[in-house]
Amino acid sequence: MKKFIYLSILLTLFILVSNAQEKKDSLAYLDLTKIALSNQSDSYVTFPIDIGNLDPLIFEANISPSFIIRKRKDSRLMGVLTPQIMIRMYNQDSYPIYTPSYIPQISFYYLVGDKKSKNYITFFGRIAHHSNGQNGDFYDENGNINLLSGNFATNYLEFGLINSSNSKNLNTVKNFKSSFEVHPKSWMLDEMQGIYSALRWHNTFSAFKLPRNNLEAESRPSVSLKLETTWMFDSVNNWNTFDLNRLNAGLTFYYHPKFLEDIGLFVQFYHGMDYYNIYFNHQIDTIRFGLMTEILRF
Repeated sequence: MKKFIYLSILLTLFILVSNAQEKKDSLAYLDLTKIALSNQSDSYVTFPIDIGNLDPLIFEANISPSFIIRKRKDSRLMGVLTPQIMIRMYNQDSYPIYTPSYIPQISFYYLVGDKKSKNYITFFGRIAHHSNGQNGDFYDENGNINLLSGNFATNYLEFGLINSSNSKNLNTVKNFKSSFEVHPKSWMLDEMQGIYSALRWHNTFSAFKLPRNNLEAESRPSVSLKLETTWMFDSVNNWNTFDLNRLNAGLTFYYHPKFLEDIGLFVQFYHGMDYYNIYFNHQIDTIRFGLMTEILRF
């Protein structure tokens, strides 16, 4: 297990260093604000036409505004406060919304090196809370997880780094982010220990395609792509070290039509543990479609 962790860390560092050494042409000025916002969670709402094994939904919505905390625009250090809320409306009688996810968090970003470099390295850290606003027993009378009113709560730390670059030839801004997420035992419910992963390794690659007819002024990405993976390292559900149940993966493609201002269309494939609070014990495979906000301008 330890050998696998060491090899994974070395592989990540190799990718970061290799990416940083590639020769790039300057396309758009990247400041810390753009780097931070492009690595925050997206606000979106899905259509009721998903494909897969999720319970039938009217929609899933993620509300994730970002409030920037900084001394001045060119600061190397900044914070981002995010009162994230996720809800699902089920396609049932009265269209109920069960146990929303509350994920308030504060993130800190620190830009290192030359601000006018063609490659940017940013260290970041995050402290977050994740709960469902319920206070019932975690298990129901049959010994199953109480999905309707069971208490779900955990707090966690996340820390890692981001390598950002841009390419004139491809007219694209790219990010590679790698981080570890840690849930200390004293920060989560006793009932969740051993069945909810407390040590996770996240890797995210994102690329934002900019329009070629507007290189001088700040441009909104016309297309973006995001690939996300998570590997759960710790002892969870008695899974073997290389059990594929430990892997969560998502691929999101976003398109911003010219006739829309602040929203665009997205399609997403997701495989792995359900991320919706107390539903975490469900394994899901789904393809979803919806609307996503895009406030970034490069």
